[in-house]
Amino acid sequence: MIKEVLVVEGKSDVARIHASHIEVDMITTDGFCLRPETLTQIRYAYEKRGIIILTDPDRAGEQIRAYLTERFPNAKHAFIPRKDAIANDDLGVEQASEAAIRLALSKVRCAVYEPAADFTMADLLAVGLNGTPEAADRRAALGAILGIGYGNSKQFLKRLNHFGITREEWDRAVCQINEVNDSEGC
Repeated sequence: MIKEVLVVEGKSDVARIHASHIEVDMITTDGFCLRPETLTQIRYAYEKRGIIILTDPDRAGEQIRAYLTERFPNAKHAFIPRKDAIANDDLGVEQASEAAIRLALSKVRCAVYEPAADFTMADLLAVGLNGTPEAADRRAALGAILGIGYGNSKQFLKRLNHFGITREEWDRAVCQINEVNDSEGC
């Protein structure tokens, strides 16, 4: 059983996670509805057990995640890559496989109060994560490996520094995507 309470967007997400045989208590945001009583429930869980935010890898999901992160800065985060959350012409947690959900929950990250400035835009440029036609795909692949999700260059850089990614993790992940793309060796 996962100690923290999982915060997801809707009832379909809850059903998918239960169908994946993952023992966890969940609270649904009902999309953007986030009624006062739901926020009270989330706050109680946050203070007593901690929360893990798992939203859809789309714009709405990221907006909900940002809203919750602002209110609950010590929340943990789990990300399912877009490519693993697409099925039946739909995108979301409810479309993800059991393996994708379990992998996302195994890579839970917590934002740090005093983010490091270990990574800069120069790091992204140096490995083709910005300024190239393949940059978005490479960021998506690296984000999946690191468990920090997809983001544009600026958002990705912020996640690298806020989720405590180490240079060692970075180097291993860059090496992995380079091996997959048959480009630079490690």
